[in-house]
Amino acid sequence: MKIVLFYAMRKEIASLLSDERIECAESAAGVNFYRFSENLIACSGGIGKVNAAMATQLCIDRYAPDLIINVGVAGCFVNTPIGTIMLADKFIQHDVDTTGCGDPLAYVSTVNRIHFPVSYLDRAKRALDKIAVPYLCGLGATGDWFAKRSPRSDAMRDNFNPLFVEMEGGAIAQVCLRNDTPFLALKSVSDCIYGDDHYDFNFDQAMTSLNGIVVKFIEQFTNDD
Repeated sequence: MKIVLFYAMRKEIASLLSDERIECAESAAGVNFYRFSENLIACSGGIGKVNAAMATQLCIDRYAPDLIINVGVAGCFVNTPIGTIMLADKFIQHDVDTTGCGDPLAYVSTVNRIHFPVSYLDRAKRALDKIAVPYLCGLGATGDWFAKRSPRSDAMRDNFNPLFVEMEGGAIAQVCLRNDTPFLALKSVSDCIYGDDHYDFNFDQAMTSLNGIVVKFIEQFTNDD
């Protein structure tokens, strides 16, 4: 199984690039691709929905992966410890609004849907269980907005009841859907939107921990036939 790990930023991949033998395999339209093995590639696609969509199509066209896994951090709507792993069971794009035309909120034309699916969800759960990683599973909300507690987050919570919010997953899911490419997303909690606790979020430490989990996850996932 050929897998592409999709990150928004290169620094999210940094802990996987400690081996000097791993170099940038190619760069296209500003998107860097790193080959770890014949069947494992990572890319840094850029922040936001347009960057994510463009980079996803490049991934598919160049590598024809059997699975794309979006890896990164996200804000959580549930009060839970920072660093908790989250597995998306589907995505919506919270910033799509054509209600003025009579559409439901978050309805994406052309594909004509609100929810974007993930693949192999039960298999992904089994892999996380086998490596004994506690996790939450739920809806991911994607949009070009860095979320914080506000009337906008209140509306998102009330309309969609998402588990987490971030800026790329829903766009990746849409492109994968149109290309019939399986897709998953694993996220680490960077902050709790409605949490009252102050905290020091160490990005590098969080990504090192998440990437360590991802490596173990892939081993179990690919061995589950």
